[in-house]
Amino acid sequence: MIGIDLSGRTALVTGGTRGIGREIANTLARCGARVAVAGRDAARAAAAAASISADARGFAADLAHVPDVQRLVDDVEQSFGTLDILVNNAGLTRDNVLVRLKDEDWDAVLDTNLRGAFAATRAAARGMMKRRWGRVINITSVVGIIGNKGQANYAASKAGIIGLTKSVAKELASRNVLANAIAPGFIETDMTAALTPDARATLAAQIPLGRLGAPSDIAGMVAFLASEHAAYITGQVFVVDGGMVM
Repeated sequence: MIGIDLSGRTALVTGGTRGIGREIANTLARCGARVAVAGRDAARAAAAAASISADARGFAADLAHVPDVQRLVDDVEQSFGTLDILVNNAGLTRDNVLVRLKDEDWDAVLDTNLRGAFAATRAAARGMMKRRWGRVINITSVVGIIGNKGQANYAASKAGIIGLTKSVAKELASRNVLANAIAPGFIETDMTAALTPDARATLAAQIPLGRLGAPSDIAGMVAFLASEHAAYITGQVFVVDGGMVM
């Protein structure tokens, strides 16, 4: 991206094998960062990394399993010598109305989306604090701000990420480690690609800009927050939704 230089920085993008995460990884690499792509499947993570740049590397990890998260961060730091930018993007959904929402579906979503972000941040923070430079960028969602029918577990996990972000920002600011969150609205992904034209029109009608966002809209904000242009910004939630929830 024009004006953003991340040369010499290493970024870890969880959930980086497809969709928004893949675009974030691509964008950070184009800005000069060395990128670690994390996903559940080792082969998919390796393939994604190979498509991004010669310096990118793929890592397999289950973000719901805390020891796996610690191993992931350790492996990235050992492979690259540093970890400067952490993008907590990995997430899943298990939607259902409240009275039918199963305990295991609540746990699965909270474990991956919220506990995974917490575990990755905790593991990465040690090195960032020691080096007195770091960026933690958490991908939340507008539903973490406004809620959504049938997504009590997902909305709770994303609201939790906002609280986590603000707390981390306050704790780590004195070490020049900045933490911010991005709340996407409706973004063009594999999920939205499966919608009918009528469903897409209904979604677009809720957005003042009249269209769904692109993964690049989120990736651009990540690159900005990872850069020195954002050196005086921490503890903030940036809503990227075409004006939907303003």
